[in-house]
Amino acid sequence: MTTSRLISSQEVLLLLKDLWRTLSKRRRIQFYELLLLMLVASLFEVISIGAVLPFLAALTNPDKILHNSLAVPMLNFFDIHARDQILLPFSILFGVAVLFAGVLRLVLIWRSNYLSSAVGMDIGLDIFRRTLFQPYVVHINRNSGELVVGISSGTSNAVYAMTLTVTIVSSLILLLVILMALMSVNPTITFLALGGFGLIYFGIVFMSRRELNENSQVIAKNAKSVVRILQEGLGGIRDVLIDGSQEEYSRVYRLSDEPMRIAMAKSNFISQSPRYVIEAIGMIMIISIAYYLAAKSSDLGEMVLLLGIFALGAQRLLPILQQAYAAWASILGMQASLTETLHLLKQPLPSEHWLTDSERLDFKIGIDLNKIWFRYSASSNWVLKGINLHIDKGDRIGIIGQTGSGKSTLIDIVMGLLRAESGNISVDGNAINSGEELRWQKNISHVPQNIFLSDGSIKSNIAFGEHPKKIDFTRVCAAAKAAQIEDFINGLPEKYETTVGERGVRLSGGQRQRIGIARALYKKSAFIILDEATSALDSDTENAVMQSIQSLSKEITLVIVSHRIQTLKNCNRIFEVRNGELLPS
Repeated sequence: MTTSRLISSQEVLLLLKDLWRTLSKRRRIQFYELLLLMLVASLFEVISIGAVLPFLAALTNPDKILHNSLAVPMLNFFDIHARDQILLPFSILFGVAVLFAGVLRLVLIWRSNYLSSAVGMDIGLDIFRRTLFQPYVVHINRNSGELVVGISSGTSNAVYAMTLTVTIVSSLILLLVILMALMSVNPTITFLALGGFGLIYFGIVFMSRRELNENSQVIAKNAKSVVRILQEGLGGIRDVLIDGSQEEYSRVYRLSDEPMRIAMAKSNFISQSPRYVIEAIGMIMIISIAYYLAAKSSDLGEMVLLLGIFALGAQRLLPILQQAYAAWASILGMQASLTETLHLLKQPLPSEHWLTDSERLDFKIGIDLNKIWFRYSASSNWVLKGINLHIDKGDRIGIIGQTGSGKSTLIDIVMGLLRAESGNISVDGNAINSGEELRWQKNISHVPQNIFLSDGSIKSNIAFGEHPKKIDFTRVCAAAKAAQIEDFINGLPEKYETTVGERGVRLSGGQRQRIGIARALYKKSAFIILDEATSALDSDTENAVMQSIQSLSKEITLVIVSHRIQTLKNCNRIFEVRNGELLPS
């Protein structure tokens, strides 16, 4: 069992409070409306319980109702004067009260579920949006499996926690109102019953909170491992099939999945098991009340009346107590996941001005890198050491270097994905300051070695990131023609509507690269970077792709990164990255 610090109830409440702060004003108002609906539903729960009094009295002692000072005005209004006229209207009254209370409970459940779904949508979108806006250095230091769990499972848990909180509040309101009604009948029996049940639940909460806390840590940790193993196994399925390592991946999956399932089962057992103990104790208590009333009173009608009231009260009270306890136990069991979800919800967003400023940064002269120094952490070695580079607009620049020499890091800095520890980048003599990267990046298209293609049409992949209704099909065709893939597309049965499969699995490597180039051209980028874009291609395919690239407009600036000098033969300047330095080649 994983050891961890025992979280207190106060800390859980603080987690829920932080979660509440993340909600929009609209959702908070909807929660207040839901609370009001709970109060109304609670009121009618009490009315339904209170209606049992005249109903039982009409069954056992109708004469008593005929002479009751409170009932006489109503009886006169309905012209009821004989005992045989009493039972039907009071039966109808009781039935209507119970039915109306049930309808309100259904409305309450529907509104609760609707609001939970809406909150889930808000939280999921907020986490995903904030994650997408995080700097590139944050993403390269994260495991994608953790993000998938945080955005999917974490969001579900956060919504579930909000739903459970509503359940607790609703249960407490109902509990209080029902207890007040029972207190008015017999405060001694009500107090003893509440005290007994309350002590049992309090004891269970106190004894089980450590295990619930430990289970939450196990579930949160292993959920990430399960997603990571699934991604690795399915992402590398070709190697898995070739190596015959299916059993090994299955074994590793089980090592993570089994502890998580066991922890979930333990938490579910802890939250559900008290119900059956309490039900048994509740029946014993009803028997005790019956014995107490029989010994105390010789009036059978009064005894049946009181016993019916407390039986109905217990029938409503016990599920409410169990519901509140189960909700609280579930929240305790997911506190680790809630903590991580709140961490994702607190990821900083850029300023509103940065988000709305969509103008491209002017790029008419050139770009300068001035004394760029970079390393990934204070304890790591320098990857780039005092890099200086000037690129004129329209240049064809080649960058060569061995694997791990820092070529890709240099390109990431040029694209504004990474920030130099010292030195600066300027475009047309204007320094790219913090917050201006987006404007500069609107000039750039990046064609990496492994082009990401969505499981959509060729058209949507060329116009990647564009809303389907805003895709300019004429531009798509022009970009495909310039990338020399137009003939291939037109030879397909569905042409530009052809689905490429997950990550472009239905296309060859050269076809994927040309779609990547077409994507860059569709964007009308003034600065195109090919980062090892042809290294995985055979020589004939590479020559065809490079011909496409060299035929691009001279207004487009090209930076071609490769570890093969032959790929850079048409560049007007070539540099080598060696030991973190940039040297003319």
